[in-house]
Amino acid sequence: MSATLSTLLAAFLKVGWIALIFNEVRGVILAVPVLYGMYQAGGSWMAIWIGFCSLVGIALSVIVPLVAAKKIQKFADEKVFKLKSKPALVNA
Repeated sequence: MSATLSTLLAAFLKVGWIALIFNEVRGVILAVPVLYGMYQAGGSWMAIWIGFCSLVGIALSVIVPLVAAKKIQKFADEKVFKLKSKPALVNA
């Protein structure tokens, strides 16, 4: 049971890393129109503030999943190694 769970969790985390890479690409794609809009607005303070807020939102949407993935990986490693370190029950 634990081997199946750890295999499933490992596969899930590999798929998660692929999703995070696509999330990084999405962040870059979303940042380009914001920077272009700031350029077209002439660099007014309002354009800079709106652009800053937009870029921070994009950055958070990229950084938060990275932090969550690291925490899930740490949790999974602790559980898997904890299960492996316990001796198996011997049937009497």
